[in-house]
Amino acid sequence: MVQWLRKNRTAVIAVALTLLFAVGNGILLLKDFYYLSLLPLAGLVLLLFVVRFETALLCMALLTPFAVNIAIVPGMELSMPVEPMMILFTLMFFFRVLASRSYDLRLLRHPVTLCLLASMLWMLVATCFSELPWVSFKYWLARLWFVVPFFFAAAQIFRDRTRIRQFFWCYAIGLIAVVALATAKTVGNFSDLQTLHRVMRPFYNDHTAYGCVIALFLPAAFYFIFSRNSRGWSRLFFLAIFALLVVGLFFSYCRAAWLSVLGAIGVYFLIHMGMKVKWMVLLFGLGVGVFFVYQSDVLYKLGKNHQDSSYDLAGQIKSISNISTDASNLERLNRWASAIRMWKEDPVTGCGPGTYQFLYAGYQRSYQLSTISTNAGNLGNAHSEYIGPMTEQGIPGVALVVAIFMTTFATGVRVYRTAKDKQVANTALAFTLSLLTYYIHGMFNNFLDTDKLSVPFWAFTAVIVALDVYSEKLKIENR
Repeated sequence: MVQWLRKNRTAVIAVALTLLFAVGNGILLLKDFYYLSLLPLAGLVLLLFVVRFETALLCMALLTPFAVNIAIVPGMELSMPVEPMMILFTLMFFFRVLASRSYDLRLLRHPVTLCLLASMLWMLVATCFSELPWVSFKYWLARLWFVVPFFFAAAQIFRDRTRIRQFFWCYAIGLIAVVALATAKTVGNFSDLQTLHRVMRPFYNDHTAYGCVIALFLPAAFYFIFSRNSRGWSRLFFLAIFALLVVGLFFSYCRAAWLSVLGAIGVYFLIHMGMKVKWMVLLFGLGVGVFFVYQSDVLYKLGKNHQDSSYDLAGQIKSISNISTDASNLERLNRWASAIRMWKEDPVTGCGPGTYQFLYAGYQRSYQLSTISTNAGNLGNAHSEYIGPMTEQGIPGVALVVAIFMTTFATGVRVYRTAKDKQVANTALAFTLSLLTYYIHGMFNNFLDTDKLSVPFWAFTAVIVALDVYSEKLKIENR
């Protein structure tokens, strides 16, 4: 018996600890110490973060689609269970870097990283001048535990390119489960648009965020179907996942998400034809300029459109340009107008990161209110990834946001055109197009203050940086 115990010592210890956990947990639950019963699980998570750092990142990606907001203390919510894990991961990352004094300086010197660091620094400066300093500081801290794990740590982890694929599918598996559940709830409710906008709850609070994250995953999911690592049954599996994402995107009834995918497809053809990034930017700037020159005529024609949002596809598409009766479009214009009025009062440092939704009510005008307008500050923010930072952080804030987006896009296109390894090139293009869907969607909504979009967004940005730093390039890089 003693000899057998020695031979199977590891298994015996595992069984003993499991029984101890089960008994202890049962006693705590019987005594109504519900929170204390989570301590063993917390210890297990802590052990995972210490001995399996990369696995911890993948676990957070897998759990993020299932996370729900829970009020920890009055006035403060955390996305459970992932945000506490992000905080722990961030602390562990700083400890590991300081203890080993090792972080790849090539990543720190990369233009995308420099833009991100400058953005974080300016956000902290804007916090010092905020009208609600405590709100802004909490907002800055949340951004910190989003970017540290999923950009700074992930960029090093993605040196091993198999980790890119693993991270993508960890989040995608969770997302697919939510899509399948939401699609099942959609059946039988096709005539009720308001119900269709809520079928993704409680995992995604809004159909726009739900559609946005699906759009973000579509280009990369399409690439993995035809990747040389996908063969036989795995290719059919990836094809099925892609098809389910397409179905989810359609039934999200998110017009901005539909437009973002179409925009990414259009840019793909421009890249494929060899157009330089500077000409793409110039073409976009020309389009914006033409709009402002002829804005009176454009707005007049848009004002004659009275097609509201509809469960009917044709009606939903027509409603995109309805700025006369569509409540969603009218409310977006109201938020933008309020944001611009706020920005004019402090164009340099803004009103403070994360404060717009608490302050904009007094800047609304009665003639711009829609049927869904509110003064409570509980229905989202400025509805723009560009106007929002401009209002909350001033001109430097939005300039740095645009710099991050443009630098990442330019880096992705350059890697696609100069990487020696064709698989690296195609991976860079796929994730660049995925990020592009968010850049386009960001004109109509902003979600980088949530874990649901921040996790894949910053991770995909880290993919581009890692591929640029760690892949071999062709000698000619000025194409």
